[in-house]
Amino acid sequence: CHMTAMMRSSGINAEYGGKSQDTAEYEALSYDSDDDEMVQRERHEAQARLDMWVHQAIHTIEFCLGVISNTASYLRLWALSLAHSELSTVLWDMTLYYGFSSLDWDKGGFVLLFLVWAFWAVLTVTILLCMEGLSAFLHALRLHWVEFQNKFYGGDGFKFLPFSFSLILENEENLEEISNI
Repeated sequence: CHMTAMMRSSGINAEYGGKSQDTAEYEALSYDSDDDEMVQRERHEAQARLDMWVHQAIHTIEFCLGVISNTASYLRLWALSLAHSELSTVLWDMTLYYGFSSLDWDKGGFVLLFLVWAFWAVLTVTILLCMEGLSAFLHALRLHWVEFQNKFYGGDGFKFLPFSFSLILENEENLEEISNI
């Protein structure tokens, strides 16, 4: 009786297992397992849906930026081909066209024509074929390795192991040793 009186004076009731009525009611609510599991499942599903939406939004933004970037890069190649065309026109107008129009066949025009053609050929090979070809090759290589590869490369964190015959032979020898034991 004395213990029950002390428990009542401190707000602890014997019929709630020695706990306060508020604590016992809270624990009774939290142990309603069917409702609690359902609420937890709904929260988990809501979180999973939110994660999916955020993940998809990020991938959509990356895709749009990739399309814009790749388009700009291919437009750069197109601009290089236009520059190549203009350089061809300039070289034609400044060398061969001038040589053909000012040719005097009576005063050794063939020699002048050959010299003009040689000058045009050297400029064409050095400027157009070498410089423009190298520039277009490097741009195309960059497009393949940098921008086209982003569709396939995942970066999963696996260590790169270059192909090596010595590693293959070493692994085979280890397997043979293990199988002989």
